[in-house]
Amino acid sequence: MNGREQLIAIKAILWKEVLRFSRLWVQTILPPMITTALYFVIFGRLIGSQISDVNGFHYMDYIVPGLILMAVITNSYGNVVASFYSAKFQRHIEEMLVSPLPNYLIMAGFVGGGLARGIAVGGAVTVVSLFFTTIPLHNLWIAISVLLLTSILFSLGGLINAIYATSFDDITVIPTFVLTPLTYLGGVFYTVTMLPPFWQSVSMANPILYMVNAFRYGLLGVSDVNLGVAFMAMVGFNVVAFWYALNLLNRGYGVRT
Repeated sequence: MNGREQLIAIKAILWKEVLRFSRLWVQTILPPMITTALYFVIFGRLIGSQISDVNGFHYMDYIVPGLILMAVITNSYGNVVASFYSAKFQRHIEEMLVSPLPNYLIMAGFVGGGLARGIAVGGAVTVVSLFFTTIPLHNLWIAISVLLLTSILFSLGGLINAIYATSFDDITVIPTFVLTPLTYLGGVFYTVTMLPPFWQSVSMANPILYMVNAFRYGLLGVSDVNLGVAFMAMVGFNVVAFWYALNLLNRGYGVRT
C-alpha cells in the first residue's frame, strides 16, 4: 500500500471508532458526566466542607484533576477493549490483519478511537466541574501532554486486554480488579502525604499516582511526585505497551485460529 492508501485506511478505522461511541453518547459520554457530578456533590460539597484545605486548595478544587483523569483512563481503556474484542468476536479483525495495512496502523486506528473518546469524556467532565468550581490552569502544555500520554497508554492497555481475552467476561476482569483499585488508590481523592510513611512508599509503586499528580500540577501547580520522573514513567510505559501490543499482533496471538 502506498502512503495515500494507508492514510485512507487508518482514517476509515478511526472514523468507525469515533462513530461507534458518539452515536451511543447516552451510554458512553453521559454516564461519566453524571458520575462526576455525584462525586462533586458527595465528596466535594458534603464531605469536602468538613475537610481542611489540601496543599493550599479547597478539597473540591484539589480533586478536580483526579476526577477528570479518572474518566479519561476508564473511557480510553473501555473503548478499545470493547471495540477490538467485538472485532475478534465478529471475526472481521481477520480481514484487517490479512490486508496490506501494517499492524501498527491498525493499532493506531483503534488507539486513536480510545484517545478520541478519552478526550471527549475528559472535556465533558471538565464542563461539569465548572458548575461546581473554577479550574486555575497552571500550565496548559503539561496538562495536555499528561492527558494525551495517559489516554494513549490506557488505550494500548485496552488493546492488550482485548487481544488476550477469550470471552466477554475477560474484558471486565482487568478494569474491575486492577484498573479501578489502582485509580482510586492513585491520589485522586487525597494527597499521599496524608498516609503513614509505609503506605506512602507503597503508593509510589502505583503508576497512576504519577499520572494524576502530573496532571494536577498542570492544573493546580502542586504535585506529590517529581514531574520529571512522572513524564519518564509515562513515556516508558507507552513505549513498552506499544511494543508489546504490536508484537502480539505480529505474532497473531489471540486473533488467528
